[in-house]
Amino acid sequence: MKKIIFSICAGLMLVMVACKSGPSSSDPKATLVSFFKSLSQKDLKGARKYATKESEAMFSMMEMGLQMAEKMKTKETDDELQKFDEANMQIGEAKIDGDKATVPVTNKKDNETTNFILKKEEGAWKVAFDKATMAEMAGEKMKENGGEGLDSATEKLESMNADSLKAKMEEGLKTLDSINKAMKQ
Repeated sequence: MKKIIFSICAGLMLVMVACKSGPSSSDPKATLVSFFKSLSQKDLKGARKYATKESEAMFSMMEMGLQMAEKMKTKETDDELQKFDEANMQIGEAKIDGDKATVPVTNKKDNETTNFILKKEEGAWKVAFDKATMAEMAGEKMKENGGEGLDSATEKLESMNADSLKAKMEEGLKTLDSINKAMKQ
């Protein structure tokens, strides 16, 4: 009898822990929703939890973009991140093919659908937010809109060095900061 009660209690504890742990890492759609929610709240640290390891360079660029927008006192970045608000999107069902999943996301304002790619990483679904995947997604959009695709653009993106791009962006930030200071004087 004690074993049965212990088993029931252990089972209930597991269910309660699972309910509190947030979205299931075994559900690509839930992972993407959590990723979008973090982005819309400018929580890049939170969004990183739902992204692949290869996505780090994109997050570094986003952080620099947010810093630039903050320094320039522009609202454009806020508007860009609001595109990730769930109210502005319709998220379709995931299509899983082995360790890769595709989730269609339709922007409600322009009725444009983009297929977001997720990959299994250490047993959990993660959003592929890296240069190569973003280039692949852009290529698909170009093909849909009558373009020739993104093969040459993908090659250019893949050949870019993230460190040199980051250095150029930092240099640009410093220049913009100098211009901003000069304009205030």
